[in-house]
Amino acid sequence: MSGFMGGVGVALRETGQALDRLGCRLAGNTAFKESLNRHRTVMNLGDKVPKLAPCAFVAPSASVIGQVTVGKGASIWYGSILRGDVNSITIGSGSNLQDGCVVHVAKENVGKVVLPTVVGKRVTVGHGSTLHACTLQDESFVGMGATIMDGAVVETGAMVAAGSLVTAGTTVPAGQIWAGNPAKFLRKLTGKESAFISTSASNYAALAQTHLAENSKDWEQVVEEKKMRKLAAYRSHDYDSHLGVHRPDNAQLPS
Repeated sequence: MSGFMGGVGVALRETGQALDRLGCRLAGNTAFKESLNRHRTVMNLGDKVPKLAPCAFVAPSASVIGQVTVGKGASIWYGSILRGDVNSITIGSGSNLQDGCVVHVAKENVGKVVLPTVVGKRVTVGHGSTLHACTLQDESFVGMGATIMDGAVVETGAMVAAGSLVTAGTTVPAGQIWAGNPAKFLRKLTGKESAFISTSASNYAALAQTHLAENSKDWEQVVEEKKMRKLAAYRSHDYDSHLGVHRPDNAQLPS
């Protein structure tokens, strides 16, 4: 019965599609046409081609467009947009741009100075931050929701607090934390805070590899693992004992 109903369903759908195509031809230029816009995680823009290191992680919902270079072990997280259309964007090795970041560039500023966006090595950029034609030197840190504007420089080991606005042309010196709108010197970083910058970069680099492995699985593998987890949830130790199977309490399925 299910096979018969399935066949009827297919026939009805195909008939509907044929009628829709016929209607479009009859309507001519007045027909409604739906255009599909397939998301492209990594997209060329003319001759501007993104360059990604093999072990870099770019989340499937992110957008890396045009003249963008992403270094070894760097990670571009979910919903982030890097648009290298009128200038270049460089993300150094081991750096992370967390979920929802926006990175853009300037062809030139009012002084006719070329302003790409350069992110050094092992830099952490928090969720929802905006980088525009600025430079973040190695092992700097930008808190969640911060904005770094044209020509600004965050020096090595410096920190911009969450929600802050670093205005155009501002330099945040090494070893300092700046906060506010506009951002101003708050105080010098403590030893623990400086160590946290390095730790944060390492933690995100490791976590990115886990996400990279999961996103690299094909659909068949995802379905199979889902089925195995469902079976594992319902199998009792008594059931396993009849099969001669012993599973420790902390047993996990392959990731």
